[in-house]
Amino acid sequence: MLQQRTLKSLTSAIGVGMHSGQRVELTLRPAAPDTGIVFRRVDLPEPVDIPISAMAVSDTRMASTIATGNAKVHTVEHLMSACAGLGIDNLYIDINAEEVPILDGSASSFVFLLSNAGIELQRAPRRFIRVTQPVEVREGEGANLKWARLDPYHGYKLSFEIDFSHPAVDSTGQRVEFDMGENSYSRDIARARTFGFTKDVEMLRANGLALGGGLDNAIVMDDYKVLNSDGLRYDDEFVKHKILDAIGDLYLIGKPLLAAYSAFRSGHALNNLLLRELLAHPEAYEIVTFDDERQAPKGFAQLARAW
Repeated sequence: MLQQRTLKSLTSAIGVGMHSGQRVELTLRPAAPDTGIVFRRVDLPEPVDIPISAMAVSDTRMASTIATGNAKVHTVEHLMSACAGLGIDNLYIDINAEEVPILDGSASSFVFLLSNAGIELQRAPRRFIRVTQPVEVREGEGANLKWARLDPYHGYKLSFEIDFSHPAVDSTGQRVEFDMGENSYSRDIARARTFGFTKDVEMLRANGLALGGGLDNAIVMDDYKVLNSDGLRYDDEFVKHKILDAIGDLYLIGKPLLAAYSAFRSGHALNNLLLRELLAHPEAYEIVTFDDERQAPKGFAQLARAW
């Protein structure tokens, strides 16, 4: 049987929120089978649990935010991406502020935390959402067109194309494909950092965003070049970060997907719309388990390893 997974022990991190600039403490704790991933705001007078789900996403401006009532957690996508990449099904995430710390701007620090805590198999079958019919969402027309799509696939594959007219981005790959069964999430995707442009910083900060952003947790570009002294971690780091974000956004559905995801200029908002479109068509998916691990897609049976 392909089993659910949680952590063997708890692990913690301290950092600042990318948009809030606030100091944040985060503790990741094991959870029982079928708990799912639950964020817990422990700084409130009464702690509030916010279980992940596509419908819990309340805001998608610059990041994915989940909420229950007035309790919110912003910028969950990088941590969710690491959970998806390592196959974590059940987890409590205690947080003492309303934004997940940005750490180095990628998912690699979260992969390190999760891997160090150890991954434990649980006595319950791992449940997947298997896409059985294509589902697509589109926005805009012509030069403003954006779209995202899920197709049936025995595994989990993502392809993404960006379209930035900027010298630093144009000189790198603007399209990438990543297959969870063929490639290594930790090695090939997790280290890709978020990125931004100096021309946007004043506007963002005037709107209370990017208050914690800088060269130590993002790729920053002026009109011509990358300003980070250490350059890029991957030749195609920009589009790989979009794949990283998509993996995190899509894992907010609450179970691992078996599907081929493809997108053009998508983002947090369109990724969430895609999940909602899928859930609105029950004939387009089914919940499956694998009693025989040999029938599972390649790469899903093995416990993920740190790089």
